[in-house]
Amino acid sequence: LYEQGVFLASGRKEPRDGGVIIAVAENRARIEEITAGDPFVEAGVCAYRITEFIATKTAPALERYRETLG
Repeated sequence: LYEQGVFLASGRKEPRDGGVIIAVAENRARIEEITAGDPFVEAGVCAYRITEFIATKTAPALERYRETLG
């Protein structure tokens, strides 16, 4: 999903009680579909909590994901 441009960054949380994935998709349903297909979810050992946000300020390298208000 990195090569497809869906996942931008991921890593473990500190303390190590889970992880974070920053992802971009056309809508929430697509992210829900991706997470539902995760083998760890299918095995019942992992769950995702999806939090949507609007990036109104970004580093220059992420400018294409920035949205303007208005």
